[in-house]
This record gives sequence, C-alpha cells and structure tokens, in this order.
Amino acid sequence: MGEVNTPFPKLKLTVTNVFGECYHGYKIGDELILEDFTHPPKFFCLGLAHVLFPVIYALSFGACFPFRDNQRSLLVTCPDGGKLEFKAEILDGLGKVQQIPKDHNFSRLAVNEQGGIPPSTERAAGKGPNPKKMTIEVVKAKGKCAYNYKVGDKWDTEGLKCIPGFCGAAFHCAFPALFALNFGAKFSFMENPDSIDTVTCPDGGNIVFKVSRIEE
Repeated sequence: MGEVNTPFPKLKLTVTNVFGECYHGYKIGDELILEDFTHPPKFFCLGLAHVLFPVIYALSFGACFPFRDNQRSLLVTCPDGGKLEFKAEILDGLGKVQQIPKDHNFSRLAVNEQGGIPPSTERAAGKGPNPKKMTIEVVKAKGKCAYNYKVGDKWDTEGLKCIPGFCGAAFHCAFPALFALNFGAKFSFMENPDSIDTVTCPDGGNIVFKVSRIEE
C-alpha cells in the first residue's frame, strides 16, 4: 500500500519518564513523529496506540487541556504497568509544536479549523474542571443488535463518565469522540461541528451512533 495523504496535522510524542523495562527500548528524550492520528510509526507499540488514540484524535480536532502548561499537549502513560510516560503534542504546518500557555483561570482557548490560534482566543472561561454534557444517539440501525438498540435511542452523559448498562464495545468506539468533545474539539466537516455521526458498532457495523456536545 502506498503513502496515504490526509488533511490531518502531524503529532510528536516525547518520552518524558521511564519507570520500568520497555520491550521497545524507549528512553527519556526519545521522540516519535506521527504523520497524523491514523498513522503510527513502524514497529509502534499497539498497547500505547490503544491508550494514545483518544488523545491524538482530540488534539487533531482542536482540543485543549487547560491544566497543562501547553494546553495543546497531554501526558499519556503506558498501559503495561505504567512503564513509560509520553507527552503528546500537535505540530503546525511548519513542523513546530503548537503552543497555548496554561490559563491559570482554566479558561479554554479557541483553535481554528486549520489548527492555528485565532486573534481573539478567549472563550468559555470558567475555573476548575468543566465536564461537558453530551449525548449518544442511534442514527442508523440494521441487522441484529444484542442490546436491541434502534434509531432514536439516546443516552445522556457528562464528561468522561461511563453510561450504566451501555454496550461496552459501543462505548469503546464512542470514547474518542466523547474525550475530544469534552475538551473542546470541533468537527468542522460535520453540519454541527459539536457532534460526529459516524461512530460505528464494531460488530458488523449494525449500529451507528451520533455523539454530541450539548453545552460549551
């Protein structure tokens, strides 16, 4: 398969801490460049990819983490005993790390569709954690669903809380969207950029969900 061109920005991973023996031999200061959130480097650890995906997905669509010194970055820990810690950052078109300084009032700063910082950046100011209210809704259904989900079924959630009784496989697929929307991501290709309606059941694609943020 040849090279795939996508519109998504590059990302940088930096090993910030090592707490145990890593099969990949990563050490503090090692840097890895991802062509975008869909393309890990050769021989990349799939355990790390699993926990990293929601973070790099969110960063790619403009999410900000107001508690970080650079809001356009986040630390991710290896799921295998926490042996490694990585810093995930987003790169601009010139290959430089995007920077939004920490706001000590925890106000969230806007990022435009191209990943840049617009002239007027102050928005949605608020002190401390601010979990967003979100919904998951069935927008397409076919075949058999073990949970008998049907078009129009809808669940409310807040922040990164699990939904009691909800299909675990479906929630696994929806989590990257929930994570991204909770930290301010915008899906500019959607009619409503505060939502994404392509979250699909992994079991035959029988159920398709729409995940929406209903408050800023």
